[in-house]
Amino acid sequence: MKLKPISDCARYMAPLKASLLLALCLAAPLAHADIFGYVDAQGDTHFSTEKLDARYQIFLKGDGAFDAAELKPLTPQPARTALFKVLTEHPNLKKFEAVLAAAATEFKVDLALMKAMMAAESGFNPAAVSPKGAIGLMQIMPATAERYGVVGDARTTIQQKLTDPKTNIRLAARYLRELNALFPNQQALVIASYNAGEGAVQKYRNTVPPYAETRNYVQLVTQFYQFYAPPEPPLRIASDTPNGSKRVHLTIPGRSSMPAPLTSSAN
Repeated sequence: MKLKPISDCARYMAPLKASLLLALCLAAPLAHADIFGYVDAQGDTHFSTEKLDARYQIFLKGDGAFDAAELKPLTPQPARTALFKVLTEHPNLKKFEAVLAAAATEFKVDLALMKAMMAAESGFNPAAVSPKGAIGLMQIMPATAERYGVVGDARTTIQQKLTDPKTNIRLAARYLRELNALFPNQQALVIASYNAGEGAVQKYRNTVPPYAETRNYVQLVTQFYQFYAPPEPPLRIASDTPNGSKRVHLTIPGRSSMPAPLTSSAN
């Protein structure tokens, strides 16, 4: 069962049962989402948690639900298809493997989770910038960078510094360490906080906020996490898709658009 928006839950509340029903609505587990994808004429790969148009075909089937307090689904892991290679053998993922591993070790965060977030945040594009101004591989906001001591100077702005993969990845790892301390052993809340902010998670009584983008983001990262987590029992094959993709594009329903390349206008 998907997490219901507060407005939908409240519609059926009787005054004396309001608090209990609200708690149940907030605590409801998220659906273990299907993932759709296709490869375009340029060889770029596109993923989404919804079938946005006829080009999107299901390649990974989610069955069942996962506990909002845990990252691993309650049902068997999702299938690995031909597009598995796109997610696990992308040139930039391999290029930044050592930086990711070093940051994960230094800040004691889950390397597989960092990889899944990088895939969902930027599609492995270090020059990506979101409509809200988040920058780089892990989509760091300039305000978050300032919180951790990154400042601009006469030669290099904060925005330019965030395009540096090492700086970007280490900041993400530091932030994840902070979120892990805030929500220990509740990785779904860590993922939700990375997207919507820890304040939003706390506002909804330490549950995944009922925001379309955040819910889809948690689902997408959770599915991608299965690709990067240590091997588990054999998985079933859902479908097949051509190899040789050049870039990865993630569409998270509720988000205005995918990150675009950072241009000189941000300098």
